[in-house]
Amino acid sequence: MTLRSDVAELLAGVGIIDVDVDDAVADEHVRSAAYRRVVLVTASSRSRDRDRAIVATILRDPMEMVSKSAVVDLVDRIATRATGPAEFRRWSAELLPEIDHLKTEDHREFIRRRIHDWLFYLSIEDGHVPTSVELAKVADRMQRLLAEKSTSPAVLALLAESGSSRKIRNIAKNRAGSRRLRAR
Repeated sequence: MTLRSDVAELLAGVGIIDVDVDDAVADEHVRSAAYRRVVLVTASSRSRDRDRAIVATILRDPMEMVSKSAVVDLVDRIATRATGPAEFRRWSAELLPEIDHLKTEDHREFIRRRIHDWLFYLSIEDGHVPTSVELAKVADRMQRLLAEKSTSPAVLALLAESGSSRKIRNIAKNRAGSRRLRAR
């Protein structure tokens, strides 16, 4: 497979016809934008059957930063649509063999960590109350998302006490306080 055939296959596979394949092959920025559109259409689909093949194709891109960014975008989009941690765990387990093909360990680890963080988030949405040790293993980005979105008083209290930054602790503290006021 060549980059040209990979890009053409990805675009055709999701019905995107207004991207010039030659432009995408020649310019990593055009290609990155095309991958974002492929990811958007892929994540919007009800079927997850083609996701692994799409990820494998994207990860063949010679610019690992471009391919990593597209895969992270897909992970984020699928995680926000997942019905729970078990569904997302099954889906992400399908991708891990493909992610291992990335040459750069930092890129592989970044995607693995993003998957871990989403599993953590989804488990909390599913009722799990984490410990401070578990919380410390989650990226600041995910802690902040939890501080902004969680409705669990226990999770907000933990974030207010043990969040990794002052901003995260303040968001959680303020949200926990406003939830108490609304409950009265």
